[in-house]
Amino acid sequence: MIHPSLIGQASPLGTKITDAGVNFSLFSRTANKVELLLFDREDDANPSRVVLLDPIANRTYHYWHTFVPGVRSGQLYAYRVFGSDDKTKGLRFDPTKVLLDPYGLGVVIPEGYTPDAARAAGDNAKTALKSVVFDNSVYDWEGDTPLKTPSSRTIIYEMHVGGFTRHSNSGVAKEKRGTYAGVIEKIPYLKDLGITAVELLPVFAFDPFACPAGLVNYWGYQPVSFFSPHPAYSSKKGGTEPIDEFRDMVKALHRAGIEVILDVVFNHTAEGGDTGPTLCFRGIDNPTYYILEDEGAKYADYSGCGNTLNANHPVVRRMIVDSLRYWVKEMHVDGFRFDLASILSRDSSGKVIPNPPVLWDIESDPELAGTKLIAEAWDAGGLYQVGSFVGDAWKEWNGRFRDDARDFFRGEPGAVGKLADRMLGSHEVYGHEQRGPEQSVNFVTCHDGFTLNDLVSYNEKHNEANGEQNRDGSNDNKSWNCGVEGPSDDPAIEQLRNRQVKNLLSVTMLSLGVPMILMGDEVRRTQNGNNNCYCHDDESAWFDWSLVDKHAEIHRFVKLLSARRLLRDVTHEQHRVSLTQLIEQAHKAWHGVKLHEPDWGESSHSIAFGAELRDEKLVFHLILNGYWEPLDFELPLPTEGASWHRWIDTSLASPEDITPWESAPPVSGASYRAGPRSVVMLYSKLAE
Repeated sequence: MIHPSLIGQASPLGTKITDAGVNFSLFSRTANKVELLLFDREDDANPSRVVLLDPIANRTYHYWHTFVPGVRSGQLYAYRVFGSDDKTKGLRFDPTKVLLDPYGLGVVIPEGYTPDAARAAGDNAKTALKSVVFDNSVYDWEGDTPLKTPSSRTIIYEMHVGGFTRHSNSGVAKEKRGTYAGVIEKIPYLKDLGITAVELLPVFAFDPFACPAGLVNYWGYQPVSFFSPHPAYSSKKGGTEPIDEFRDMVKALHRAGIEVILDVVFNHTAEGGDTGPTLCFRGIDNPTYYILEDEGAKYADYSGCGNTLNANHPVVRRMIVDSLRYWVKEMHVDGFRFDLASILSRDSSGKVIPNPPVLWDIESDPELAGTKLIAEAWDAGGLYQVGSFVGDAWKEWNGRFRDDARDFFRGEPGAVGKLADRMLGSHEVYGHEQRGPEQSVNFVTCHDGFTLNDLVSYNEKHNEANGEQNRDGSNDNKSWNCGVEGPSDDPAIEQLRNRQVKNLLSVTMLSLGVPMILMGDEVRRTQNGNNNCYCHDDESAWFDWSLVDKHAEIHRFVKLLSARRLLRDVTHEQHRVSLTQLIEQAHKAWHGVKLHEPDWGESSHSIAFGAELRDEKLVFHLILNGYWEPLDFELPLPTEGASWHRWIDTSLASPEDITPWESAPPVSGASYRAGPRSVVMLYSKLAE
């Protein structure tokens, strides 16, 4: 008979440390036997202790639980879960496999771990991933709290933790390169650039070997735990060290006024499809955690990665919300970007439902109030919800902004009207929802696709190094190589590419909405034409810090764009107006080369826009010339006693391409000549 003190409690799931020991709790509806395994070292072939959970005494409803005296923070543990192996019904129990705790706060990855080792027949304890008991109460946050920076003053920098400082020329100490600690050393760079938020590619513990062709999983979109920071990003090796080092990074970024947004993957796991490894969820309760087809015999795949998390199942919903709460409460993160978020709109049969419970659970949770929620509003199953994603608080990656900005500056017909709408907050996309323009996260490039340098340097993808005969990655890049495929020594080609980079950065930063730029775009980082660099943890994907000097003029351009955006009064962004309303209002107007005569035709390649910002006592005039020849644009008369000042003209050589706002030079005349493929921003001060 089990002593009452060892029975444990169903709540909370995962582990709970007390002075006397640790409570363990695991959900499994379909298991008939569970063993808790305690390990002394991550590569031990045998546990130091096995605790058998009695199906009567140690089970409440579908929760298996026990209390183990004397266990402390840092203890390694895992589970063996027993039950039927009937794949035709979706049951895939395998007691030879050591399994992670879905609520484990830390993960260790033994040196001998590979997916093949996890798939191989027989006991895998020596090489299995293992969870770590962790005590959250001992860390000193020194008064740190999430920043809650208004979205209207947010500039997002999408960044890979490892790739940001991995390069030997990063200036970061060798032992800290590619780590959370390495990011800390580069905070002055981010601050100087004007960044207010870093959006980190996945930092949930992931399978680094879940990748075809014998390469590596660099991006991290193969999670094995939703509560644990990835251990390989820690400069200090040990079960609990990555957790505290991640917190050190968050605390340091907050001190610099920079928020931390996590790219989270709640749409699939690293266990893959039918032949994938059994690491955690599959071996604990497969029908609960995954969307299954053919009465459970087959994994539904709306993620393109072999399986789909059953996000609207009550148990999985709770796990997702608990994970988000944990990262906000215990890790102090400021927001989340949800990878393939449209999958969260699917029910257990894969059908799209109008009011997905998990999305409303996230949005309505009081502990997540004020947290930035950003959706990648599509999935690999063809569901595209940009402009229609469920909820009131969600922002969206605006893929239409990306496509239309690219089309305009490569000279595609019919792009003028589309870009005009995108720059005013994409009313065409979001206007029916009557929400602020910050619903749109505006970007031209992200981790998935060409870098900004490659967007203006390649017409075609060059993914041969991925080992898939260049079949992977998008074929529709909306790119233009400026006349030469790949690197060029021709000064005219390089000048044009610099101008195109500045053009695209300008529309991203000047448009209504939340701007996001990709790591290294401010210095023309290249991936040599690879538009799907998910499998290269090498210099082809890392930030090359020599580019900061090589492309100093682009770096300077971004700094001055950021500086002005952070200074502006943004109260005018709180009121959404349609394109028609803008034309009708006397103090805001669209123009063409002639005042008040915009050309919205298919063959048009230019547009101008003027607006009066009374809160800032400014009038500005923005000119976008996507034509391959210079054009003369008529200018409105400035207010009496004032003159126009040129802040930006991307056709001019640096440092005239952009000037500090306060020292922008005056321009005279009734018109302004905008160079070919250029962006011009003029402003005039209103009379007091």
